[in-house]
Amino acid sequence: MPKKTINIPNLNCGHCVHTVEGELKELKGMIAAKADHTQKTAIIEWEEPPLNWEDIATLLKEIGYPAQI
Repeated sequence: MPKKTINIPNLNCGHCVHTVEGELKELKGMIAAKADHTQKTAIIEWEEPPLNWEDIATLLKEIGYPAQI
């Protein structure tokens, strides 16, 4: 399963982590999403075929956590 780390600069607290993980896990094909506010990252794992990175970036921006993908 593919895995990628996403940088999320304004991931600041446990609530932020919970929100980001919950939203990412709702994406079709997503297997796991583990966010870390101390590192300001989220590690995601997904099934093949590849995820649409634009969809991920848009989702995170819409919920207030623009990412560097």
